Amino acid sequence: MSIPVPEKKPAARRVPARTDRPFKGIALILLSTVFLGSSDVTAKYLSSSLPSIEITWIRFLTFALIMVPAMIPASPLYAMRTERLRFQLMRGAALLGSSLFFITGLRFLPIAEASATGFVSPLFVTALSIVFLGEKVGLRRWIATGVGLLGVLIILRPGTSAFHAAAFFPIISALSWATTLIMTRMMSGREDVITTMTYSALTGLAILTLLVPFVWVAPTWQAILFGIFIGFASTAGQWIVVLAFRYGDASVLAPFSYTQLLWVSILGFLVFGEVPDVWTVTGAAFIVASGLYIAHRERVRRSQLLILEERSPNA
Repeated sequence: MSIPVPEKKPAARRVPARTDRPFKGIALILLSTVFLGSSDVTAKYLSSSLPSIEITWIRFLTFALIMVPAMIPASPLYAMRTERLRFQLMRGAALLGSSLFFITGLRFLPIAEASATGFVSPLFVTALSIVFLGEKVGLRRWIATGVGLLGVLIILRPGTSAFHAAAFFPIISALSWATTLIMTRMMSGREDVITTMTYSALTGLAILTLLVPFVWVAPTWQAILFGIFIGFASTAGQWIVVLAFRYGDASVLAPFSYTQLLWVSILGFLVFGEVPDVWTVTGAAFIVASGLYIAHRERVRRSQLLILEERSPNA
């Protein structure tokens, strides 16, 4: 009598552990800003002829097509297994919000102004970390947050003729991006990068597919090609950001993401002839200074926690 052989179950994907290699993380963040900045400039160019929902839909469609190998069960890249489905869906919706609101703002605002305003995300991360990560935020970090908000007011100049209501779109985008970062941080080291990217692509595409028929405009072949480029560039940028979090803490990596302001300012000048005014530059300086100080305080806090852990007799 033969002994039945149990069916071999497919091995679960091994999630790479986080390693402390900050210089590699910094290099990845710097590389990501090139891709993300190029994607933003192209999106602004397309926004003059296509609705923002349609541009974002093309972006996420390209994103999802890139991730198809991770959706096929027989594929060695299959990565649909997750123990944190709720977090994956929340991250996907937040990433969609960040992209959609930012592209909507680009239709009406100079790209340097929209990008600088959008960089208030570290301020939102500070607030959200209290709710989602249970962190305690000290007075100095709250003061730095206030300085960053002052920078936003300098750029937007509410109450003056220079104020444009569309300026709220990059702010909402920044809040969505901060939520994306929090979700990424909560899953980092626990979920495969491919899994996170696949669920983000599918979540965004599913939502946008329901919306795009209401605003559809027949795109030209040139617009389709630009849309595909946006999808590839933004996907590469997002993937690199997720990878970077495996090699360094957010507090170390966040300051280097500000180099994206340099790229979009240069490309904005070359493509659209836009030169950031003194208000945008001044406000951006406040926002960057605030973000840098918040990152510094985060490093100090983490160092203090490590010292306490080393001194603890129960460690």
